[in-house]
Amino acid sequence: MSHTESSSAMRYRSRYPSTSPTVVARVCPVCGGTPPSRRSVYCKTACKQLAYRLRHQRLATVDPVVLGKQLQRQRLLVAHTVYECSSCGERFLGERRCPDCNLYARSVGLGGSCPDCETIILLADLLGQEVTAPSSAAGRSYPQPLDAGHPHNARSGP
Repeated sequence: MSHTESSSAMRYRSRYPSTSPTVVARVCPVCGGTPPSRRSVYCKTACKQLAYRLRHQRLATVDPVVLGKQLQRQRLLVAHTVYECSSCGERFLGERRCPDCNLYARSVGLGGSCPDCETIILLADLLGQEVTAPSSAAGRSYPQPLDAGHPHNARSGP
């Protein structure tokens, strides 16, 4: 090996330049801090633990009975209940009496209004659960399906 060849060799670096862009600053994906070394991903042990917990978190399930009890305790149950007039079939959110027919409407279930089109939507429609009416309704089931072309009724998956 000649003297010129050994002087041009660099120690601990590649002889071939990298084609990928170099990373200037590494950032912790949890808090945005700087990791202590080039090999570490997280800046602190707490960030590493939080990232693990977030990755292994169970999906939240919605139980309508528990949700109804929570709303009742907060005195918000009537405001989040969908009522349907037995005469005209119109649905109302938080209104127990139909303004057109002046009749009391029956409670259909928990729900809210669509933020895009202001249509009243039942929680059971969104979750894909079937809510059956009491036995006095003679086999009819609620809720009635809404327009299948509307985005909040297009369900994907099983």
